[in-house]
Amino acid sequence: MRPKITTFEIKNSDLPLISFVVKSHDLSLIEKELHSKLSDLPDFFSGEPALIDLTHLDADASAASSLGAIKDLLTSYHLHPLAIKSHQTQVIERGRALGLVEISSFLSSHSQSSKESKTPLEPPEPSSIPQEIERVVEIREIIKEVPAEKQPTMIITKPLRSGQHVYARGGDLIILAMVNAGAEVMADGNIHVYAPLRGKAIAGAKGDVGARIFTSCLEAELISVAGIYRTSDTALPKEVYGQSAQVLLEGDKLVMRKLD
Repeated sequence: MRPKITTFEIKNSDLPLISFVVKSHDLSLIEKELHSKLSDLPDFFSGEPALIDLTHLDADASAASSLGAIKDLLTSYHLHPLAIKSHQTQVIERGRALGLVEISSFLSSHSQSSKESKTPLEPPEPSSIPQEIERVVEIREIIKEVPAEKQPTMIITKPLRSGQHVYARGGDLIILAMVNAGAEVMADGNIHVYAPLRGKAIAGAKGDVGARIFTSCLEAELISVAGIYRTSDTALPKEVYGQSAQVLLEGDKLVMRKLD
């Protein structure tokens, strides 16, 4: 009889990956558009694991040569590339040389392993189990990882001055004082401002399309929900400017509505 293992566990971990889908071979254009989208959101990413998806460029022979530059570019925006997705052998080999995992083969083996783990096992008597079969039985006893609970709501009671930045990671943000021009508030969930909102407000920072922004006085420099944003370069609608309002997504469109 083998001793019971108490120093480690083998668990199934479903890690979320941000997928960066490359649709152009023009690296300078990618860099320009990334800067345009994220230059006002310096803390949008904070080391999240990422998948570089090059399947749209499978007919492009230069995809492999530009992979290192794309990896460096994402790293400069605080993403952590871990995996590569492509149907080109050359691209996959280049990705491996850069320390990236080939995601397609990993997912297929992971899916097959998951199916096998759901099959009830009726092992024979311990004395008749060969050593090789015994290892398989042990690995199939997988403990499912429990998703992390949502973080508690963050509450701010003092006014935010120009240059100040607040980020409610994993939850909602409630602010009971003014957000002045030049200040920035972010939340992975909803944002509630029970005072004038004159700075930047970014809800659903990690892609929650159901997030919303609420304020008793909408005069924001920038509003964003799940990456869809609008700046003060385009004037806010007259019916909501300076009024109690909510901001939400309807499809890919940012909508502002007056609160009664």
